[in-house]
Amino acid sequence: MTSKLEEANTLMNGDSLDIADQRKKELKQLFPSAFTETKNDKGDVVETIDFERLKAELGEFSEIYDNRRERYGMDWPGKRDCLRLIQAPSTATLKPCREESVDFDTTENLFIEGDNLEVLKLLQKSYYGKVKMIYIDPPYNTGKEFIYPDNFSESLDTYLEYAGLKETEGEGRKWSSNSQNEGRFHTKWLNMMFPRLYLARNLLKEDGVIFISIDDNEVENLRRMCDEIFGEENFVGLISRATGTRMGSGSRGISRELDYVLVYTRNPNVFLNKLPMTDEEKSLYNEVDNKGRYVLRSLRRTGGENRREDRPSMFFPLDAPNGEKILPLAPEGWESRWVCNEATYFNLEKENEIVWKKVAKDGQEQWKVYQKIYMSEDGREATDLWNGIEGNKKATRQVSSLFNGVKIFDHPKPIEMICRAIMQATNKLNGDIVLDFFSGSGSTGHAVYQQNLLDHGSRKFILVQLPEVLEEKSNAYKKGYRTIADVAKERIRLASNEISENQESMLDKADLGFKVLKLNQSNFKQWQAPEKDISDEKLIEQFELNVDHIDPNASQEDLLYELLIKAGVMPTESIEQVELANHKLFSVAEDSLLVHLGDDIDQDLIDAVIERAPGQFICLDKAFHGNDQLKANAVKTIQAFNHGKDEVDRIDFKTV
Repeated sequence: MTSKLEEANTLMNGDSLDIADQRKKELKQLFPSAFTETKNDKGDVVETIDFERLKAELGEFSEIYDNRRERYGMDWPGKRDCLRLIQAPSTATLKPCREESVDFDTTENLFIEGDNLEVLKLLQKSYYGKVKMIYIDPPYNTGKEFIYPDNFSESLDTYLEYAGLKETEGEGRKWSSNSQNEGRFHTKWLNMMFPRLYLARNLLKEDGVIFISIDDNEVENLRRMCDEIFGEENFVGLISRATGTRMGSGSRGISRELDYVLVYTRNPNVFLNKLPMTDEEKSLYNEVDNKGRYVLRSLRRTGGENRREDRPSMFFPLDAPNGEKILPLAPEGWESRWVCNEATYFNLEKENEIVWKKVAKDGQEQWKVYQKIYMSEDGREATDLWNGIEGNKKATRQVSSLFNGVKIFDHPKPIEMICRAIMQATNKLNGDIVLDFFSGSGSTGHAVYQQNLLDHGSRKFILVQLPEVLEEKSNAYKKGYRTIADVAKERIRLASNEISENQESMLDKADLGFKVLKLNQSNFKQWQAPEKDISDEKLIEQFELNVDHIDPNASQEDLLYELLIKAGVMPTESIEQVELANHKLFSVAEDSLLVHLGDDIDQDLIDAVIERAPGQFICLDKAFHGNDQLKANAVKTIQAFNHGKDEVDRIDFKTV
């Protein structure tokens, strides 16, 4: 990766900007996976563009790309199908569910029940480039039941049948397991993860960060995949965390007690926040002067690798208070070095940041020189070893305590761990969005509540969870819950109540609600392309089915939320019912969007809409009842209003 210094030298080399090189850099930010390393004629390894892969990323699958031999690795079997799946648009919708929500009309938190691949597609318009942080804890691929479908063409249908939202023919489609005995054990997992991570990257802000929990079964493959999707230059680190629980029998001599967290940013100029210091860490800074609290650190480098020959400029004599010449010698007598060069030392001395002390050793006193290290008000930089975090057992007990001591969910991630990621990746005051599309028991939503409570933050969350059916013998099932999604919704509901009851004085009007949306088929019938040999009768029948293309069972609120999602409007935007010309309409985001879902429309309403001047106006096509003249007049009236106005002042008129 090019350093900032190298970039500066490139800019100042006297040449004009290399346009081609600049465009390649911009292209790499958009399509990192289209860049690869090859050998040139001289045998040097150079970075080149894989144009066939680039065309595939843009939806053009050439014969050359299709005929490439697939192999295990980053060209695993099924990868080209993943790219096609990514680009296939979703026809689904997200239906609002008021009765399962908390503070439905005011909350900006979302809980979405459904297959996360379809949900990620639906979020592309409204949340593209708006998510500050993603945390996911995906299936670890341990060889146990694997619930996500391994079918590249029928993801929505498979989900609807699984969730009981669509009639099943015969035995129905079953979602696949991923046994270690199968030859495609790794590739099935990669095929599941690749499209989801690809779509997730689109949702990240330019300064966004993603954290992915994983174990050692797939950590290597996951990193290589993320290098391709996010770009190798955006790798931040691989965090190790002690779980406090043995995971596996250790029959081959080593039991696992570590989890890992892979961290990537959206672009290489993003730096994570420092973490606040603990009271124990602050206590180490036990000296005070007019600049603040500090701790003394030996000016001599310690350790066998810090020798004079490594940095000769850092080996020089210093004058002790009695005039004695002091060299950076190790206790064994070999020549070490100072932590800085001579010029830096004299600057530290001038700033009163050098301290000399006499230290007794072997019955004699020797002069030692120290540097003052001041406690940073910004906190401390995190390392790739996350210790001091509650273990998995404690996290399980924490969830159980919400459910009156019943062990309701196995192996939830610790709240403290996710809170640490939230502190490093988000700004507490910006209303940053945190997304988790493998939400499990809802740990991320609980963590957002908790961290907002601790630092008076305004972060929001989006949780996505499949309604995975619980086993009948489980405690959760016996308590009346039927899916993991049910458990998650109840958990964050209980966490919200607990915070409200115990910490009411600290809430500062915190958002402790969540709006439930459920993945389902569209409320608008989709035109089905006719079969080649379709009869005239069947074709007429299909035309008749699409005359009234709206699901008669859909409520106005169902239609409204589908229109919001398809129009690229966040489903958490403020919605107000208004009355214009004796018609009821929905005003979204203070008239950014005005929606009329009634069965009738007239010229008076059109005139009232123009007077209100919303950014966009949507109504049902059937409301015109085939009156083409009224519809044409509406279009012309709005066109006349828009004439000569700036784009932001125009009304965008659409019918559905």
